[in-house]
Amino acid sequence: MKKRLTLFLSVLTAVSVFAAGCGKTTNNPPASGKESEKPAQTTSQPSQEPTPNNDPFEITIRHTQVGESKKFRLALLEEVVKKTEAAVPGLKIKLDPVDSEVNRKEKLRGEMAAGKPPEIFDVFGSPDAALYAKEGLMLDLTDILNELGIKEKFNILAPFTYEGGIYGLPIGGSIEGYFYNKEYFEQKNLKIPVTIAELEEIAAAIKADGKIPFAQSSKDAWIPLMTTNNLWSYYAGVDITYGFKTGATKWTDEKMVSAVAKHQDWVNKGYFKKGELGFDYADMRNQVITGEAIMMMDGSWANSVFRDPAQAGDLVGKIGYFNMPPVNAGDPIIVMQDANNGYGFSSAVAKDPRKHAAVKEFIKNMWTDEMQLRGLKEDGLLPAMKMDLEQMKTTSDDPLMQDIFRAVSEIGTSYPAFDALVQADVNTALSIGIQQVIGEGLDPAKMLESVQAAQDAANAMEQ
Repeated sequence: MKKRLTLFLSVLTAVSVFAAGCGKTTNNPPASGKESEKPAQTTSQPSQEPTPNNDPFEITIRHTQVGESKKFRLALLEEVVKKTEAAVPGLKIKLDPVDSEVNRKEKLRGEMAAGKPPEIFDVFGSPDAALYAKEGLMLDLTDILNELGIKEKFNILAPFTYEGGIYGLPIGGSIEGYFYNKEYFEQKNLKIPVTIAELEEIAAAIKADGKIPFAQSSKDAWIPLMTTNNLWSYYAGVDITYGFKTGATKWTDEKMVSAVAKHQDWVNKGYFKKGELGFDYADMRNQVITGEAIMMMDGSWANSVFRDPAQAGDLVGKIGYFNMPPVNAGDPIIVMQDANNGYGFSSAVAKDPRKHAAVKEFIKNMWTDEMQLRGLKEDGLLPAMKMDLEQMKTTSDDPLMQDIFRAVSEIGTSYPAFDALVQADVNTALSIGIQQVIGEGLDPAKMLESVQAAQDAANAMEQ
């Protein structure tokens, strides 16, 4: 098993850019069959009840709540840790913070190849969880979720499901769209666009005013690919992405070429800041906060930055949110809506009743209505568990959150991000390609030919 996974992950890394219930331990071994046949003794001695094992033991939680923008999420995790430690005798939880990209593409892969992941770890559902579950490295949570009565309370568990088992839980949901400077829009009498053409007109006006239309950081390719993925979902349709892995559709489709060409056209027109390939994720938020840029494509999770005076300063209350509009007015609004990031659990905990009990207690404390609503109110994270939209609206009266709730209500068609639907090698090829389109002016058709070649190779390996 380890050999197969090691081989797969070494290839992946080489091309990458980017049960139910708990047992109890006792200090007294169970009686043998022979002893159990002895007649009961009628002495006055007290019965020998099993004593709980309170000896100290430790589990590790690998999390990615690193940096100022994730401080609220970290606070919620720390609260859950305290509750869990208090409920499980002898338990000490060690928090291991690691940057999200480093964890996903380097650290966790190496640990999985060695067969020794932490007991609890941040993980992407699709495709990562299925890969690790296939090799027997992740704990099937089905029995725990049934015992706790929460299995049916999640909006979606498909990204963490493999052959009927559930191998991880999403921590929250998200959509992708545009954050924008409401004050600037009001001053310039700009309206929320209802078509991509109107969005381009707004971008041109902002550029003419000496501002950057779209904040962007492309050092990590997944960031500009949010824009590209949203564009191709409109130009080529959401279904096209589902067909790449089966061979039913092609990256080289002329509508895909048109979508990538549109992104490149925005680069050529100066709608993004020059040098974007050298900017980190936090840099594009700062472009908005300093007033240098007016709009920014990002996940809804970024709202916590703009609601925090320590990070956004005077911009708090002045940032709004809208969906990328369709090509034609009146067409359904298409939005990336996902719940693909969460926590997974090592299959090794099943061999240790105390660690298994700790994992169950962690899940019991983390995935509750209270924590989901607090995550929404304090961190702006959309719930992973089923919540009525009206309940969400009353949980947070923040104007930016109300804009995001409105955006959710407008969705006509939703889809998961492309990297949940294609193989890692294809993601790598696309990541390299979009950076070449942005930085080197690579022809979109040629770039997509390279991605299709990677797709063909990946599909052939799975036959």
